Amino acid sequence: MLEVHQLNAFYGQAQALFDVSLRVQAGEMLVLQGLNGAGKSTLLKAIMGLEVRTEGQIRWQTPTGLVAIERWETHRRAQAGLGYVAEDRRLFTELTVRENLHVAAGKNAKALEARALDLFPVLKTLLNRPAAQMSGGQQQMLAIARTLMTGPKILLLDEPCEGIAPVLVESIRDALLLLKREGMALLVVEQNRLLASRADRLLGLVAGKVGGS
Repeated sequence: MLEVHQLNAFYGQAQALFDVSLRVQAGEMLVLQGLNGAGKSTLLKAIMGLEVRTEGQIRWQTPTGLVAIERWETHRRAQAGLGYVAEDRRLFTELTVRENLHVAAGKNAKALEARALDLFPVLKTLLNRPAAQMSGGQQQMLAIARTLMTGPKILLLDEPCEGIAPVLVESIRDALLLLKREGMALLVVEQNRLLASRADRLLGLVAGKVGGS
């Protein structure tokens, strides 16, 4: 579904990724692990076309076959089915839960909202609450739910369980595993064992290079 081949990434003249290759299939969860600064977040940003300059190939499955998308703008990648949840969540904190969901709504917004709320039922009781008044775990659920409003085929998640109470980590894990069973691909930066232990594969990054699988 998603193929990255010999990907290099740069912040200005500084190189952050070195010839990284990976593949994620539909219904698979690939978890990226490594020390801080290893390049995990940079890899997700590079796949989405955010903040970094890249060299190499990024190919995405479309109805007509695998297509090179490394030159596509970020919004086009999102429209094609790549969903990204950043580490800082990037919520509109003054907007309510429902308003945050509808900021990202694509086609079939009503059905997508219903699905997102089924995955994260706690949000049903918070629809009129500003995001600023939610706990960190609730905000993370909202960030994932908002991305689901775009109707993605793959989720790229950056540390979705970091700093979150274990009971909410379990809820997030269960929601992601359900999406996986339904055929969604997941590429996740995660150290938390509650989620990482359920990965189909682990990929280690060391100083911007693939260090193990």
